[in-house]
Amino acid sequence: MTRRTPIAACVTALLLVLAGAGCDSPPRLPAFSNPVVPGLWTAQRMSEARAADTAVPNGIGEDAGTTDPEPDPVPATAEKVAYRDNAAVIGKIFFDTPDGPSVCSGTAVEDPARPGRSGLVWTAGHCMHAGAGDGWFRNLVFVPSYNDLGLDAAGRQAADEDRIAPFGIWWADWAEVAPEWVAEGAPSGGGGSPFDYAVMHVQRQGLPASLQETIGQAAPVWFGAPSATRIGDMAVWGYPAESPFDGERMFSCQDRPGRLSIHSDQPVLYRIGCTMTGGSSGGGWFARGPNGALALVSNTSIGPADSTWLAGPRLGKPARELYERVSDKAGSL
Repeated sequence: MTRRTPIAACVTALLLVLAGAGCDSPPRLPAFSNPVVPGLWTAQRMSEARAADTAVPNGIGEDAGTTDPEPDPVPATAEKVAYRDNAAVIGKIFFDTPDGPSVCSGTAVEDPARPGRSGLVWTAGHCMHAGAGDGWFRNLVFVPSYNDLGLDAAGRQAADEDRIAPFGIWWADWAEVAPEWVAEGAPSGGGGSPFDYAVMHVQRQGLPASLQETIGQAAPVWFGAPSATRIGDMAVWGYPAESPFDGERMFSCQDRPGRLSIHSDQPVLYRIGCTMTGGSSGGGWFARGPNGALALVSNTSIGPADSTWLAGPRLGKPARELYERVSDKAGSL
C-alpha cells in the first residue's frame, strides 16, 4: 500500500511526453526493460526484501467527495497451506528500488487472446513504476504460491528453493501502468490511487509452458464491476510484510466494500476493513460475478498508518484497455 500527494498532471506531462506534445497528452513512458539476471532472486534475497509502501493519513477522503465512514477492522486470516492447492493464482512480486529489494503481491489472470496459456499478472501500478517524475523499478519477478507451506524463518532456512518457489521464478518481459499513475503517483497522500493498477507479462527461462499452464489456473478479470453500493462482499489476498506480519505467509480478508474518494473529480475507490500491512499492495480483490464465479475486480493500493482498512481502484474502461495492450504485446514476445 502506498500513499501519494497530488501532483499537477500537466506539469508532469511536460516532462514526460515527446517535444511538441500538448500538456493534455498522456505521458509516454520510456520503454519497459527488465533483462533477466540469472541467480539474482535467491531464497535468501527474497526473504530479505521489504515493503516499499508508505501509509496514508487517517481520515483521508473525508473532504473529497463521496466517502463512506471508515469500516471496522477485519483481522487478516492466514491462508491454508499448501497455497498451490488453495490459492495458486496468488503470489509475491519482487523488485529492486534505489533503496534495495522490495515486495508486493500479485495475481495470475486470464489472457483472452491465449485461453489456457496466459502469462499475465495483475498488480498495483506502484509495484512496477515509482510514479510522477520517476521511472520503472528493476528486476521484476513473480513467484506464485511463494513459501507454499507457510514455513517459519527456521523452516525457510532449511528449505530448498523448490519449497520456497514451487512453480519457479517468473521474470517480467513486458509491463504497462496507467498514464494517470505516471502523471500523479507519489509516495504519500493517495494521489494516483484511482489508477494504481498494472499488468505484466512473465516468462520462465528454459520453460516453454506459460504461467497458467504451469500453475493450472488463472483468474478472470471483471471490468466494470458494480460500485460499492451495488456489490456484495469482496475478498482480498496478499503477503503483508510489515509488523506484525513478516511477508512470508499469505493472508486474506473479507468484507462488504464501502466508498473512498481521494479527489472529487476522480473515480471512487472500493474500501474494506482489513488489518493487512505493506507488502499486500497489488494483491487481488475478488467478488462473485454474474455467473457466480469469483473474478478479480481490484487490487490493493492504499491503507492507513494504523492498518485498519485497505482500498483499491474500480477497474473500468481504461483498465481494460491497458490489459488488452499487454495481451497484444504478449503475442510478439
